[in-house]
Amino acid sequence: MIQEHDLVVLTENLPDQALEAGDVGVVVHVYPGAEAFEVEFLTLNGETTALATLRKHQLRSAGPRDIPHVRERLVA
Repeated sequence: MIQEHDLVVLTENLPDQALEAGDVGVVVHVYPGAEAFEVEFLTLNGETTALATLRKHQLRSAGPRDIPHVRERLVA
């Protein structure tokens, strides 16, 4: 079950926000019934790059075997 402050992984591209599947974010709000989540995406220096409201099918919990990958964000 995904909770506030959990790391999550985006499972689909969101071109309108310049986010790609595999990007890692932090849950900042769980909507009632845990059907949707407010997720903040940050650069490595802590700058917020996107805040997205996502449905359950658009993300997954980050796992202990996941390896982060760095890419330069292109502005939408």
